[in-house]
Amino acid sequence: MKNEKVIRKKLNKKVYERELKRLQIELVKLQEWVKQQQLKIVVLFEGRDAAGKGGVIKRITESLNPRVCRIAALATPTEREKTQWYFQRYVAELPAGGEIVLFDRSWYNRAGVERVMGFCNHQEYLEFLHFCPQFEIMLQGSGIMLIKYWFSVSDEEQERRFQERIKDPTKRWKLSKMDLESRHRWVEYSKAKDEMFAATDTEESPWYVVNGDDKRRARLNCISHFLSQIDYEDLTPEPLELPPRQPASDYVRPPISGVKFVPNLF
Repeated sequence: MKNEKVIRKKLNKKVYERELKRLQIELVKLQEWVKQQQLKIVVLFEGRDAAGKGGVIKRITESLNPRVCRIAALATPTEREKTQWYFQRYVAELPAGGEIVLFDRSWYNRAGVERVMGFCNHQEYLEFLHFCPQFEIMLQGSGIMLIKYWFSVSDEEQERRFQERIKDPTKRWKLSKMDLESRHRWVEYSKAKDEMFAATDTEESPWYVVNGDDKRRARLNCISHFLSQIDYEDLTPEPLELPPRQPASDYVRPPISGVKFVPNLF
């Protein structure tokens, strides 16, 4: 019981911030390696609502160049997109050489929300489970490195986070009617996840499960694991020496009387 309590204790904030800084430095090293080697990396983030996917994505991207590492978070498909090959709109988001794409939810929507909420028919669902592993093998065969994360959160912790979002106006947008319905259908989503894993957790393209009950630990564990999946070298540029500033010579700055400044309210 003593060890169980230690595991459940929230990670110290100072330890978290120190380790996050260290990992973000490693992410910058990885970024330079991806650019130099023209790697193509896709990372999928799936899981329960409020399990912490967005928090991890934010900590990965905040220290990186958005031209190298970008987020793909697709909206509900349009009427035109609904008539396309299912994977088509996701293919358009795939990386070119020297890019990392983080999918904040992905083609696995068909095995989750679409399956549970009835947005696809049973035949479409079965076809997805059959063709998805083949699709991912094709991606890998084209030189794309594919990493899949499933974020798990306990019933009790998800409830606490939902209540927190309801109370906080800055987070309320994160809680949609669909999220509330997913809460109502907890068991159905659990069954859908189990079926999805049975069909798509393959040796070539495995799922990695992240325990999301402690957000700080989840972020550090996921980023650390992500870094461990790529054999990269440190190509961090050497510190630059700033050149001397150009002398003013005959330049005269125009008067600022006509400039519209932002009011100093603070």
